[in-house]
Amino acid sequence: MPPKVRSVRQLEFLPDSFDGGASQTLGVLSQDGMMRFINIQTCKLIFDIGSHDDAITSATVSPNGRHIVTIMDNGSLNIYSVQCLTQDYNKPPPPLVKVVSGGACSALTMKVKSEAVQRPAKTSGRRVKTKVLRPPAVPMTEDKENELPDGLNKKRLVVLLKAFGEYPAKYRMFVWRSLLRLPENHAAFSSLTDKGLHSAYLSIQERYPIKSHKLQRGLQRVLSALAHWAAIFGETDYLPLVAFPFVKLFQNNPLLCFEVVATIIVNWCQHWFEYFPNPPLNVLSMAENVLAHHDKELLQHLIDCGVTSQLYVWPLLETLFSEVLTRDEWLKLFDNVFSNHPAFLLVSVVSYVTCCRAPLLVCSHKEDFEYFFHHRNNLDISSMIKETYRLMESTPADIHPRTMLADFQPLTRGQYPVFNKYPTYIVEYQSQERERIRQQEVEYLRERQAVQELRAEAVQRQAEDEAWYTQQELLQQAEEKRRDILQQEESKLAEQRTRLTAMKRELKVKELQLMDAARRRFLKHQQDQRLTELHRLDDQIQRKMNTRDQETAAAVQDIEVRQMELEAQRRLFELQLSKEQVRVTQEVRAEVDTRRHRSEVEETTFQHLLNNDTDISLGTKKVLQECLAEAGQLGVDTEWQAEVMRRLDQEDADQDRHYHQLAGLHRETRTKEEQLVNIMEDMEGQGWEEVVSQKAQLEEERQAAATAEANRRVFLSQEEEETEQHRDNLRRSQDHSLSQQWEMRARSPCSTRGLLPKPVASPAPGQSQQRHSPNNICLNNQSTSDDSTIFSLDRGRGELDCRERELMQDIRELRQKLAARAKNSNSTTSHSPVSQ
Repeated sequence: MPPKVRSVRQLEFLPDSFDGGASQTLGVLSQDGMMRFINIQTCKLIFDIGSHDDAITSATVSPNGRHIVTIMDNGSLNIYSVQCLTQDYNKPPPPLVKVVSGGACSALTMKVKSEAVQRPAKTSGRRVKTKVLRPPAVPMTEDKENELPDGLNKKRLVVLLKAFGEYPAKYRMFVWRSLLRLPENHAAFSSLTDKGLHSAYLSIQERYPIKSHKLQRGLQRVLSALAHWAAIFGETDYLPLVAFPFVKLFQNNPLLCFEVVATIIVNWCQHWFEYFPNPPLNVLSMAENVLAHHDKELLQHLIDCGVTSQLYVWPLLETLFSEVLTRDEWLKLFDNVFSNHPAFLLVSVVSYVTCCRAPLLVCSHKEDFEYFFHHRNNLDISSMIKETYRLMESTPADIHPRTMLADFQPLTRGQYPVFNKYPTYIVEYQSQERERIRQQEVEYLRERQAVQELRAEAVQRQAEDEAWYTQQELLQQAEEKRRDILQQEESKLAEQRTRLTAMKRELKVKELQLMDAARRRFLKHQQDQRLTELHRLDDQIQRKMNTRDQETAAAVQDIEVRQMELEAQRRLFELQLSKEQVRVTQEVRAEVDTRRHRSEVEETTFQHLLNNDTDISLGTKKVLQECLAEAGQLGVDTEWQAEVMRRLDQEDADQDRHYHQLAGLHRETRTKEEQLVNIMEDMEGQGWEEVVSQKAQLEEERQAAATAEANRRVFLSQEEEETEQHRDNLRRSQDHSLSQQWEMRARSPCSTRGLLPKPVASPAPGQSQQRHSPNNICLNNQSTSDDSTIFSLDRGRGELDCRERELMQDIRELRQKLAARAKNSNSTTSHSPVSQ
């Protein structure tokens, strides 16, 4: 691309019938608005469209590649004809005059050289006269014979070729296509290629190895098509040598390559296959006759050296000079070959030999001649071509190959012509023999493959056996090494185990020391906790004892206050009774005085009569009344005392039962302690694993002891409640007894009758003593009643308080004993692991 092209906007491929769909022309739309069409093989500019003033924004190509549609910068739509644009490219190289329209009112005429096609330059507004070269209206007859397709003329091409020595490389393929008049039968070629690869060329890479796989596949495809076209080409050994140069030239277009090779075989290889499979002796004789006419000395030298035409003519023909010429030399030669009669190739061989006569006259050995005609030599191709033209003109007609070779005949269009200019029976026989040989080769290859497989299997088995034995030896050696390593590792492991055992022993000692220290610390901590717990329990017991003493003292004070209140009420009631007694006594005395005064007369009257009887009856009645009163009072006292004694006996029974319960709990605790001591003695000497179970069992025992303690606390609380209830019952019984005493006192003979015993004038000393005996309790007897009341009230309360104090003292002593035994059991438990 030119340097002014900085970016590419669009790329389009331009199809061409010459390319056979390969699309070798690429259109590039750049930022300057110009679209340039370049040949991707030669990288040369073919033509361009657009300009800086009238730039192209986008473009597209028709599917058949005949037109190009562009959208311009000003909005217009332009349609270009590809045939007109490529007219200069397709024209023959001779100088032509090209008319280019530059604008609306401008034109320019330019001469175009054969080397390249130039684009017209920009023109100004001035008008330039143009001269257009036009062909004559009616062509001549001989010109019709020289007319070629695409508007070319063979005479002009030959003139151009003789002037420059070769066709321009840019137009060579186009010129060859025109000279050979290739029909481009796509359908016929497709039918040949659809048959696949020919069996004769399946293994062509073995005979003709080519580095490029693409080129090798192209050669194989073209040769297979030729073999399918004519059976002889499957049997021709030198056909790859003939086709290879053209395959290399047309490797991107196999159709053109096939038609070029087929055209060469039909025209330039005439009579080559008449003596098949031998070389064409008639053709070689033609060349030898021409050489004999022009250089007898050289021919005689070749005959003297035993070199025939099969050695110096046939190698050049079967390779079409591809072995002795370079690429450019070969292309220049075939520019002339395709532009002349088919006899030109045969005369070129004679020309090559005559041009190399100096080195050939020096050679004397057959091997030297073989080497000479199969390798490149220092040769001026232009001189050789001139010599060929000279020989073509100077050779007599009787020996000239032109008279024995037909003129050029192009391939027919639509279908390719039938090629049967060869001995069919020989080809069929060779094909049969080849097929038989191929079958034998296949069978031989199959047998050889089987033998090779058996041999390979045997070799593989032998190799496997050797490998197995080698592996066994290696394994044995490796096993011995591993055993040595294992012994070393075992010794190292034993040393490490010894060190590890010592280390474990040290660690175990340290662990035991740490565990001993931890155990001692834990035991100390546990003892401190137990001491703290015991102190706390002692404080609780002391606090409860103090609370109990305070409650007891408060209860005693309450009882004393209640007793003082009762004493005050008794004295008040006695005072009231005394007052009532005084009033009643006064009334009785008054009544007694009245009755006494009334009865004095009667007594005086009947004194003497009834004195004795009256005294006896009064004495008896008085004694009976006193006995009855005393018996009633004694019965009441006895009942009250029996009730008090019954209640005291019940309290004693409750206290005995409580003592029995405490003794039972004490025995259970002592039994559990003995069991615990026995268990600790039995468990002594066991490992650390059993310590956990002992602790768990001890914890259970502690829980059981705690449960028993809780039960004892509940029992004590129940006992306290029962004691309080008993106190209430005693209070109620005392109140009931007092009420009964008041009732009995109210129902006593003195209070019932309201009378005092009759005074006796001269009572006897014994009677007065009986009358004032201490067992006869009466409310009007101040001293006797006071003593008896104080005794009856204080005796029950004092005994109850005394027993209650004794019970509390027993409970305190029992708690102290339990705490001491628990402390001893804990100390025993703590010392048992130390002994272990």
